[in-house]
Amino acid sequence: MGSGFGMNGGMGGGWIFALVAIVGIVLLVILVVRLVGGGTRREPSPKPTSRMNEQAPTGRSRARQILTERYARGEIDTAEYQERLQLLQDE
Repeated sequence: MGSGFGMNGGMGGGWIFALVAIVGIVLLVILVVRLVGGGTRREPSPKPTSRMNEQAPTGRSRARQILTERYARGEIDTAEYQERLQLLQDE
């Protein structure tokens, strides 16, 4: 008369087995993903260098640094870089 899910000896504990099986499958998938993907490694933080302790350049040296950065990024061409560098050195 019962559907097998009651207390009359049917499949009363079947849901526990299903829950354990689902948890096991999820853990297995996580383990496989970590092994294949290399886990969750984090890059170490950069070590402090002597440059970090230096003060930021000021005045002309800062202007030269900005000029060099703009040249490196391709914002200005070689002729303009050399012209502006010469102007900074003349001052």
